[in-house]
Amino acid sequence: MVIFSFKNKLIIFVTNIKKTANMKKLLPITLVALFFASCEKKYDATDYGVYISNGMVKLGVDMSAGGSIFYFSEMSQERNLLNHNDKGRFIQQSYYGEADGSMWAGTPWCWNPIQGGGYRGQAATVLESQIEQDRLYVKSLPKHWATGTDVDEAIMEEWITLDGSIAHIRFRMTYSGASAHPERHQELPAVFIDAALPNLVYYKGTAPWTNDALIYHVPGWPNEYDERSEEWSAYVDNQGWGIGVYTPETFDMTMYRAGDGNPKNNGPGGSNCSYFAPIRTFSVNPGLVFEYDVYVTIGHIADIRARFYDIRAGL
Repeated sequence: MVIFSFKNKLIIFVTNIKKTANMKKLLPITLVALFFASCEKKYDATDYGVYISNGMVKLGVDMSAGGSIFYFSEMSQERNLLNHNDKGRFIQQSYYGEADGSMWAGTPWCWNPIQGGGYRGQAATVLESQIEQDRLYVKSLPKHWATGTDVDEAIMEEWITLDGSIAHIRFRMTYSGASAHPERHQELPAVFIDAALPNLVYYKGTAPWTNDALIYHVPGWPNEYDERSEEWSAYVDNQGWGIGVYTPETFDMTMYRAGDGNPKNNGPGGSNCSYFAPIRTFSVNPGLVFEYDVYVTIGHIADIRARFYDIRAGL
């Protein structure tokens, strides 16, 4: 066991945010070409990777990107299904607030702390970490996506545990700032997948959690929005195999596929990607401590769905 730690104590506090019905009237992720832009300075996330495994799945976090999740595979294949082309990709925390005069690649932007770093490649800082064989904890200081500066008022934490074929992630953001930000779509979390998995699968019918027929959709560019009646989505290949992400109590999502369509630019480090983010709409206000759970698994779509059904039954 290897442990890295500083002296900060952990304080558990959970805030539940209810879903806002009219999600499309509120700004933000429609601008989200956000994570499609490449960094000016390229890097290889594997150079900074720390891995955990349990014999069934393997997960890696990038310690040069606030501990963002850049690697997830089955041990039998060790094929990474996540994309980490720049500091804005991965599976990671990201929040939006007031317009603040910042510019992202020539576009007016807003207060936007993200776990990985700034769009020019500025690295977020890991403040504390504890790494064991099949679990880890990371506390980080995020960067403003547009400016690349530290966002001292928004500390981010994650706890990750591997349980069989499932990675269970607990995210927390603690906001100590004085600004009361307006309501925005918040990514819970941002999820970037290998573009070789083109088909987004989810359920939006009237009979959730009954194994009713699923939707298979290849998103376009820019962002699309939809609702889902079961709070999970998956990107899969044409044989129905891929990666699924379940965020309980999160019924809306945004999605896109970005890139030039050339298969040579697919893969974990490729410029092409498949993206989606479960969304809740809420304000970041003084004193907010926001936590949520995420479950990630790999397999054929029937297996992915069955595992999420089992998790829901146990919640």
